[in-house]
Amino acid sequence: MKGKVVSNYDDLQGINVINLTTNYATITSDYDGNFEIKVAVGDSLLFRAVQFNDYKIKLKKEDFERKIFTVKLQTKIRQLDEVKINEFGNINSVSLGLVSKNQKKYTPAERKLRTAEELHWYSPLLIPLGGMSIDGLLNGISGRTLMLKKALVLERKGFVLEKINLWFDDKYFTEKLKIPTDYINGFKYYLVEDAKITAAINNKNKTLASFLMAEAATEYLTRLKSD
Repeated sequence: MKGKVVSNYDDLQGINVINLTTNYATITSDYDGNFEIKVAVGDSLLFRAVQFNDYKIKLKKEDFERKIFTVKLQTKIRQLDEVKINEFGNINSVSLGLVSKNQKKYTPAERKLRTAEELHWYSPLLIPLGGMSIDGLLNGISGRTLMLKKALVLERKGFVLEKINLWFDDKYFTEKLKIPTDYINGFKYYLVEDAKITAAINNKNKTLASFLMAEAATEYLTRLKSD
């Protein structure tokens, strides 16, 4: 199926298009939101990107009769047409002394993990009379902490994957790195597991990331041949 994503958002490249029935996935290939994906009548498609609300649709026969299957996505954040700067623009939590200037900003997953770890110090105070033992409570907190640590790792990998989708289109992978079209998504997840590539992307060093990705592509293609 050939399709197109439309929205009031300017950049429609790198949007994930996932066939939930077959687990096959692709991304929109250009700024106009064009994509191609293998589907059949009855398959469910999920459209997902950080700037849009998730959109899910079950394909009907008439969807295949269109020359271009079009899907409209809604942006998560309302874009302002005008920003007004007033005389109190310098007043914020830092200037008021509520937080320090160099205080670290946490992502949602980081905040949850930090809260769970700090809870260990107060856990004896949380045990109700006749309630669970200290060991039982600590084991419960430890289990939640482990779960949150895993969630944090997945969140960070997700950020890296979003950056890869933003920086590089499918054409780059197929023509520059010689990755077969059907293996592009698998290769992206392969990249996310590479610590050096992840560090380069997090440091916004696209040049270094491109160099390391070329090396990774050679290794990945070798593994494909051996399999």
